[in-house]
Amino acid sequence: MMDTAAAPAAPSPVSGPPARFREGAGRLCLDFIRTLRYRDTADQTEELADPEALAAWVRQFGADPDQAVPLPKSGQVTDAQAVREAVYALVTSAMSGRHVGRAAREQLNRAAAAPVPVPCLGDSGTVTWVADAPVTATLSLVARDALDLATSPALLARVRPCASPTCGALFLDHSRPGTRRWCSMDTCGNRAKKAGLKARA
Repeated sequence: MMDTAAAPAAPSPVSGPPARFREGAGRLCLDFIRTLRYRDTADQTEELADPEALAAWVRQFGADPDQAVPLPKSGQVTDAQAVREAVYALVTSAMSGRHVGRAAREQLNRAAAAPVPVPCLGDSGTVTWVADAPVTATLSLVARDALDLATSPALLARVRPCASPTCGALFLDHSRPGTRRWCSMDTCGNRAKKAGLKARA
């Protein structure tokens, strides 16, 4: 298993306006996968459709939400989407006991090789995480997280697909019995509950 102790964890949600992107998958790389919403359905939606969206994702999930994120170039959006699809290919391949394809492996290795955010101690004694290229650094964190997850059998065994046939999300089941079914009880779980009540009525 790779050592990711030096890499910062994804920030906890803070008070303020509602988050633009869904959180709570249990791993940074799994939250990133969810930016292709309703995967493989007629309602599939690309949430990283433009530089503004990618910058917003990096601000929400990057190492330091207070760091300024320059507007990415259009080529970086394409790269981010490619990293996301490589993460999805890696995790789903590992879940089924298969080796991921060469193209996805090389895409992840390139992303993971980029410098990650580093800690900086300020005059006030607080630590912030800084990166010369926030987008590239955050994608490096995503790729490293995916490599760690895919090579950690105990964690990989806890990765689940959401039980909703229209969701397409993956999540890490942290529940004690390991029987969680929904990516979120507030969304997919709640819809399933309402549908069940309606059917029984």
